[in-house]
Amino acid sequence: MNTIECIEVFIEVAKSLSFSKAAERLGTSRSTVTKKIFWLEKEFETQLLNRNTKRVNLTESGLLLLQNADALTQTVSNLKDLVRNPVQHPSGRIRVGSPPSFGAVHLIPAVHQFLQNYPDVQVSLMIDDGRSDLIAENMDLSVRIAPRLKDTNQVAYKIAVVPQLLVATPAYLAKNGRPTHPKDLEHHNCLLHNLKSPTGYWHFRRRGGKRQTVHVNGTLNSNLGEAILNMAKLHHGVAMHPRYMVDEYIRNGTLEIVLPQYQCEGLDIYAVIQSKRYLPYKVRIFVDHLRDWFSHTTWSSD
Repeated sequence: MNTIECIEVFIEVAKSLSFSKAAERLGTSRSTVTKKIFWLEKEFETQLLNRNTKRVNLTESGLLLLQNADALTQTVSNLKDLVRNPVQHPSGRIRVGSPPSFGAVHLIPAVHQFLQNYPDVQVSLMIDDGRSDLIAENMDLSVRIAPRLKDTNQVAYKIAVVPQLLVATPAYLAKNGRPTHPKDLEHHNCLLHNLKSPTGYWHFRRRGGKRQTVHVNGTLNSNLGEAILNMAKLHHGVAMHPRYMVDEYIRNGTLEIVLPQYQCEGLDIYAVIQSKRYLPYKVRIFVDHLRDWFSHTTWSSD
């Protein structure tokens, strides 16, 4: 067996402490994972994992291997990419994190086209709400959507800029009145996204004017954008969403733009990678593909 491949399997088992979860992440069978761990222990002449029918734990040797294995596998991966002729098709797996709704609806078409262009590449798409540790989750990159990216020791590539829109149903506005100024929102039921507006402030700019900030609150806050959107569609309040989430509902009349004379604070979409001296070729061309793909969408302003 291939030692590096077996070490990669070991890393997955060690991080999840589960043969089944490791097999699921790797897209293989539990029996294959078990065989590779058994072979690795035989090759290293030491037990790496204590396991029974209910639990998996690292031995002292296993912990030592885990602490050093990530650097080893990354070095091997980088060497493979470095010596590969760039005109050849890239190959291997790219592990990508994404917010669930954006990943399922908007990232998948981009991934589909990328895989059409590079059939020797595989993509593992995982949920990431913006707080995952790329190293701990073994991700090559994560798509992050935010008004501004928090300070990080990771490398971020901006791939798109997304306008946000303030929306509510016509029925809600007919009953509660249509705001004419951001300050009017203080008297409305505003549905807040915990991650994008953690302090309850919304920011606006009148076209050609100064920035204005208003503190809002309401009966629902959530870190699930779809939950907030569905509550707004139930005539429950005013919500702020990236344009790609609400375009369809504005066109069919389900939602109406609130304060159309004001621009909401936009969102940046980043591809965040681990801080490395060398970016693997397959990841680099995937980031370039995303940047090009989203520059042609109807909702991107960059």
